[in-house]
Parts: sequence; structure tokens; C-alpha cells
Amino acid sequence: MEPLGFESVRYITPEEFHGFVEERERLGDSSHYELLNGRVVMNPPAGWPHGAVDSAIQVLLGTWVPERRLGLVLGSSQGFELPSGDVVEPDCSFVSHNRLRSTTPEVGEFLRIAPDLVVEVLSRSNATRDRGEKKGIYERNGVREYWLVDPRANTLTAFTLKDGRYGPATPLNEGDRYRSPLLGLEFDVKTLFPELPR
Repeated sequence: MEPLGFESVRYITPEEFHGFVEERERLGDSSHYELLNGRVVMNPPAGWPHGAVDSAIQVLLGTWVPERRLGLVLGSSQGFELPSGDVVEPDCSFVSHNRLRSTTPEVGEFLRIAPDLVVEVLSRSNATRDRGEKKGIYERNGVREYWLVDPRANTLTAFTLKDGRYGPATPLNEGDRYRSPLLGLEFDVKTLFPELPR
């Protein structure tokens, strides 16, 4: 059975979205909402092993990036208001020092910037949107590298922005290695998929 989420039937502005989120927080609603092409989209909590994969990605990037003083690695609770007006909450993201200098973060507000790297972990409820609509949104907003991590197929598909467009990308399997042109990080794809206890 497909997990239940929802999309709004009318389009709203980023300002209206901010008010909507504040009202939901006042009511104690801890659901995750995004504003995609003017529509409010709510995703349900993800099932196993989404959290374990998300954590493995955080460890991988969270070790590499600070050691090299490249910028910040941000978790799945960080919202971004992109230049297009879309508001997204990726599973993991990286923002370089150069991009961070172009904005003034305000406590409690979405970061008004496009991340350099976005990682989305696919689940049944979000896979189609992450592969299509959100990929287009990230491309338009200049996200330099976009990873789709699929825990069901144990694959990584990494798109790189060139001349304002994402080129084609072939899914990499557990036996493959990937080198990020953005970060210079090379790793075995299998490290993204923690071994399950027997």
C-alpha cells in the first residue's frame, strides 16, 4: 500500500507557505512540508531502511567536508528557500563557504540559498517526484550535484550540472565506486547501504 501524503490543490506564494508552516508548528504538527512549483506537498515518515541510509550519508559527508573546511553538511530538517521560490527539505545537503557568504542566515528561518549538493533518499512515496519534479527544481536553481540514493535497488545515481543542465547519469551499484567532482570525495557505493544485522 502506498504511504499517504498530500498535495495542495491550489497554488500559494512563498510568503503564504511561511505562514502555513508557522500555523502547523503552532498546532504541534511535525510533518515535513515542501513548496514545489507553488504547491504544498507533505511526505509521510519514511520506512526502513531510509533512516540508516540517511545516517550513512551524513557520516560520509560529515567526515570529509569539515576535515577539508569546504563548507557545511546539513541534515534532513534544514529547509531551503530557493531563488525560484520553491521551499525544499532534502535528506542531506552541502553548502560551500562561497555560497554561505552570499546569504545572511536568520535563526528559525529557511536558508535563502541553493545548496551545492543535494542528496535525496528514495522511498515509495517520493521516488517519482525526486526523479522528476524536484530534479528539475534543483537544476533550475543551480544545485551543482544531485544524488539519488535508492535503498531498494542499492544504487546511487549522481547528476552533475554543466551549462545549467544535468547530464545523463547511470545508476551505480554496490560494487562500483563514485568520485564526486564537486567534493573530490571517492567512495564505494556500498558504504551508503549499511549491512543489516542477521
